[in-house]
Amino acid sequence: MITYTFLQFYWWFIISLLGGLLVFLLFVQGGNSLYHWLGRDEAQRRMLINSTGRKWEFTFTTLVTFGGAFFASFPLFYSTSFGGAYWLWMLILVSFVLQAVSYEFQSKVGNVLGRRGYRILLVANGFMGPFLLGVAVATFFTGADFTVNKLNLGDVTNPVVSKWGSAWHGLEALANPWNVVLGLAVFFLARVLALLYFINNVREDEVESRARRFLKFEAIAFLLFFLSFVGRLVTMPGQAVEHWGRVSEEPLKYLNNLLQQPFVMGMFLLGVVLVLCGILLTLRIKTFRRGIWLSGSGTVLTVTALLLLAGWHGTCFYPSTADLHSSLHLYNSCASPATLQVMSVVSLLIPFVLAYIFYCWRAIDRKPITRQELEGGEHQY
Repeated sequence: MITYTFLQFYWWFIISLLGGLLVFLLFVQGGNSLYHWLGRDEAQRRMLINSTGRKWEFTFTTLVTFGGAFFASFPLFYSTSFGGAYWLWMLILVSFVLQAVSYEFQSKVGNVLGRRGYRILLVANGFMGPFLLGVAVATFFTGADFTVNKLNLGDVTNPVVSKWGSAWHGLEALANPWNVVLGLAVFFLARVLALLYFINNVREDEVESRARRFLKFEAIAFLLFFLSFVGRLVTMPGQAVEHWGRVSEEPLKYLNNLLQQPFVMGMFLLGVVLVLCGILLTLRIKTFRRGIWLSGSGTVLTVTALLLLAGWHGTCFYPSTADLHSSLHLYNSCASPATLQVMSVVSLLIPFVLAYIFYCWRAIDRKPITRQELEGGEHQY
């Protein structure tokens, strides 16, 4: 028999997996931040923009699905974070909307901003999107300034369950240096994945040569910030919750979670190894072009494992810095059993959706990006 507890853990796994897929697909944003420096002439820049432009829908759809899954399975988190830290989430959403508009309108005749103006917006999305998403995810560990009082539902004059403590409404997360560290780690990871994708997808010797040179420095920057955050994570305390709802602070909580969940630790270590293998093989073997698939798979595993550390094993996945007992965890923020059961039936369609995405991806990437392909292609950015 499927229990309510199983459904809670199952849906946190789905959320974590979607988060891992989203971070992998941020290579589109990483490419947006790099195209100007990798492409020295207009033809090369069009090749790079078309390489990532044919994938931006996957990233945007995954972002929306990630938010929608949170809304349906953990509505209290959705109302607390999206309703309280709205400036942070709005900036993320606006940057992705600007990306969509820029891709679709930059080559249209008579567009308002001109090609250069829309490309500036693409670069802005390339910097803002990954960094701010990393900052937002970091608050799953570092916490946020909010309080929760479900008794307020009985107050007909002000039935607000969650209240945000800061007038900055999410932007205060930028004042925490460890949030910034993870934001920079995600930003540089997106650039690393973009370089690996360009090496795999674009057939232009000059672009590939520059991408391989850039990869070394971007990878070093990523490892510096990522390892700094992981080092902080395994030494910091966390908020533990008993099944009946009592919350307390536990030293080395995330290290304990890692050691006491071999499945999650194995996923995390395998993910890190795959990311490093994709980078190192690409740097050492000049003809190796499949690094994106090794590092991409490793990214999904690593991010999924990190999010599982935040929510599984009796952990508050959204700690409150204002009130310990307002912190959100699986037991106090989940949707009803009926909702989770219905959603679980729908989730059985996920493998078919992933298979369709794989099919579409293969169809789009059937031919690599070349100058000749751009001249004869039907849909160009």
